[in-house]
Amino acid sequence: MTTTTHPETSISADPATPVIHITREFNAPVDAVFRAHVDPDLVVKWQGPRYLEMRVERWDASTGGAYRFVHSHGDEEYRFYGSFHEVRPGERIVQTFTFEGFPDGVSLDTLTFEDLGDGRTRLHAASVFATTEARDMMLASGMETGVVEGYERLDEMLAEG
Repeated sequence: MTTTTHPETSISADPATPVIHITREFNAPVDAVFRAHVDPDLVVKWQGPRYLEMRVERWDASTGGAYRFVHSHGDEEYRFYGSFHEVRPGERIVQTFTFEGFPDGVSLDTLTFEDLGDGRTRLHAASVFATTEARDMMLASGMETGVVEGYERLDEMLAEG
């Protein structure tokens, strides 16, 4: 098992399964953390590494909805898209995730939001890939930096209220 842990983010991948697990705690209530994942005006403020700007082209965070966004840095653009299969407010999001540069690497992501009490939330995310090779390509892509920095940015945004 490969596990990378930053102060509050754990990213792990079991060599026997094509899955990435991410666990992160936030000093904010479930409703605020959930809203930050479904409201496009908030998502653009925190998702991804700090050096990238995010532009939403489509965002319907409802069961059966879809999304498409672009991360950019100068002339470089990285496009992502997917479908929301299930959105249960305050509880769970199930969605596909595809990087346009690697369309065969689609993952099925399940995010669950756990109320820890005292205004704290634990987010569990599991990304399932078709193969361990696709999973390993995602891990090698710089995904860890995007996840860690994105959640740091989300902490900052949630602290601002």
